[in-house]
Parts: sequence; C-alpha cells; structure tokens
Amino acid sequence: MDLKIFLTVFLAVFVAELGDKTQLATMLFAADKEVSKWMVFWAASAALVVASAFGVLAGTLLSEFINERYLHYLAGVGFILIGVVTLFRA
Repeated sequence: MDLKIFLTVFLAVFVAELGDKTQLATMLFAADKEVSKWMVFWAASAALVVASAFGVLAGTLLSEFINERYLHYLAGVGFILIGVVTLFRA
C-alpha cells in the first residue's frame, strides 16, 4: 500500500468532514439517549463508506473520458465556486 496516498486521502477527507452537516447529523443522532451509540457509529461509518465508493466509481468512470489534468481543474473550480457561494450566503 502506498502510505503517502493513504495519508493524503485520509487527511483531506477527515478535514473536509470536520464540522460538516454529516458530522452534525451524526452528533444529533448520538445525543438521543434511547439510541445505541454503536449503531449510530456503524450506520454513519457505512454511509461514509458507500458515499466514498460512489466517489471512487465516479472518478474512475470520468477518468475514462476526461483527461486527469482537466478533472483536477474541474475539481479546483468546483471548490472555488462552493467557497464563493458559502461566502456570499454568510
């Protein structure tokens, strides 16, 4: 396994997930005293795994038709647009 790639992806996803709607929703589910905390953990983990699998599949399929360099540009522009929209809504 390429440890550098693993750590890069892990840190990028970890930082992106901190404080987002997914984490807040998970915290709200876990706050319910009648709900198993382990069930919340496993369900949230499974959801993130499935969502990540969709991301890997989409990236794999897109890379068959679009040059990797252009995908990087597209992702960068997408992140910038999300940032601009977030700033204007704040």
